[in-house]
Amino acid sequence: MAFPAEFHDIAKRVNNWGRWGEADETGTLNLITNEVVRAAARTVHSGRRVPLALPLQQDGVQTGMIPGRVNPLRTMVMLNHEMFGPGTVATSDDIVTMGLQAATHWDALTHVSHSGRIYNGRPAGTVTAHGGAAFSGIEKIATLLSRGVLLDVARARGTDRLPGDHAVTPDDLAAAEELARTTVRAGDIVLVRTGQMRVCLAGDKHAYAFPSPGLSVRTPEWFHARDVAAVANDTLTFEIFPPEIEDLWLAVHALDLVEMGMPQGQNWNLEALSEACAEEGRYEFLLDATPQPFVGGVGSPVAPVAVL
Repeated sequence: MAFPAEFHDIAKRVNNWGRWGEADETGTLNLITNEVVRAAARTVHSGRRVPLALPLQQDGVQTGMIPGRVNPLRTMVMLNHEMFGPGTVATSDDIVTMGLQAATHWDALTHVSHSGRIYNGRPAGTVTAHGGAAFSGIEKIATLLSRGVLLDVARARGTDRLPGDHAVTPDDLAAAEELARTTVRAGDIVLVRTGQMRVCLAGDKHAYAFPSPGLSVRTPEWFHARDVAAVANDTLTFEIFPPEIEDLWLAVHALDLVEMGMPQGQNWNLEALSEACAEEGRYEFLLDATPQPFVGGVGSPVAPVAVL
């Protein structure tokens, strides 16, 4: 099914192709300037550190709904092996096989395409089986550190978790911004809490995956107007699933990644951060969320840390 006129109208309004030059590969991360990082550092008051990643384990969040996206399988390949002879130091090593988007992760700008194009108008065919992403691979994000802002939509609506059919709207984001008593500004990394992670943490990963609240197709314009650098949330699919517009699958992905060039993250555990922000009465913090530099990768696991 082709995207409807409504999608293309939004795409034109949020499109950033050429904004940072024809050779650009990092999109909205250009908005994280040295000045933005210095301001982000000033948000640290208590020094309280809150980890936001799910454990990397074989019994992870993936259910098989997404083909090939396997949970981490860690295997020992060396066990107390005395490499240099009896009585010498013994070493143990292990390896892992996993989908790069299996757990808490960032999507690279090349994770999706539409109409044969990826970010900045490049052909989708520049992503190949052997080389991966020739442009805008995840390794191009050398650092991802900025001011983080938690938009706790669930808390702003007076609930622990949004219902599975709730599409997070610009009005929801504005209400959470008001709760946070701050203004989302250029270069921020925005974390949107729906509370859906509570289902995963309770052990029901199938209910966590489907149905799921998530971002509405109307939210990219809200982020674009504020020059947000990146957005992550606490769901498997990022956007509402199933979609709010029948048969319009992954439209938010296409708008964020392809048109805007804005990285997005999924499966972030925002529960402890929600409590910490409520306790301290502030929803801004220094966020370190640099992905692993897999060359040509279209995504990467990440272990983000918020520092309040």
